[in-house]
Amino acid sequence: MVADPKKRATEKAHLVLIDETGLLLNPLVRRTLAPRGETPLLIVPGAHRKRTSVIAALSLSPVTHQPGLYFQSLVNDYYNNVATADFVRDLLRHLRGPVILVWDNGNNHKGAPITKLLADYPRLTIERLPPYAPDLNPVEQLWQHLKVGHLANYAAPDIQTLDDKALDFLATAKFDRERLLSCFKNTPLYKPLTGHRLPGSQ
Repeated sequence: MVADPKKRATEKAHLVLIDETGLLLNPLVRRTLAPRGETPLLIVPGAHRKRTSVIAALSLSPVTHQPGLYFQSLVNDYYNNVATADFVRDLLRHLRGPVILVWDNGNNHKGAPITKLLADYPRLTIERLPPYAPDLNPVEQLWQHLKVGHLANYAAPDIQTLDDKALDFLATAKFDRERLLSCFKNTPLYKPLTGHRLPGSQ
C-alpha cells in the first residue's frame, strides 16, 4: 500500500506524495460577515467553465526529515499521464538519491509515460494508496487550505488571475515549515510513512 518505513530508512530515500486538483472561476461560497441588511454579492465571469489544474508534491528528506513543496499548474488543461510524468521528471532534478513516490491509482498515474519514467529513473519507486482514501495523502490537506481558506468567496476576473492567486499561495506555503508539517501530522499514516516522529510533533 505505502512505502515500508524500514525499506525507506535502509535506502535513505526521499518520501514524496503527489496529488492534483482543479480550480474553477465559479468560487466556493462560504459564510462571511457583512453589514446588517447588505447581502454580499460575488460577481462571477460568464465563462465559469474555464479551469486551472494544479499538481503538488510534498516531500520529506531522509537526512533532515524536513518537508519540501514542489508545484506546477496548467491553465485550461489537465494533468494526464504525460503531463504528470513530466512533472515528476522535473521534481527528480531537485531530489538526489532514491525517491519513493506515493500517490493514488488515478489514470494519470498509469500507462506508458509512467512505465517509461520508471525505466529512465531506476532510483524511483512508486507506491499506491488504497482506493477512496484521500485522507491518507497530506497534499489533500494543502488543497483544503487553498480552497476552503485562501480562495473561499474569491471571484477571480479571469482564469489567469485565479491561477496566479493559487500559485502565490503555494509559493508562500513552500517556505512555511509549520504549515507543511501540519499537512503530514493531520494524515493518519504519517508515522508509518516516515518511520519516525515528525519534527515538532508531540
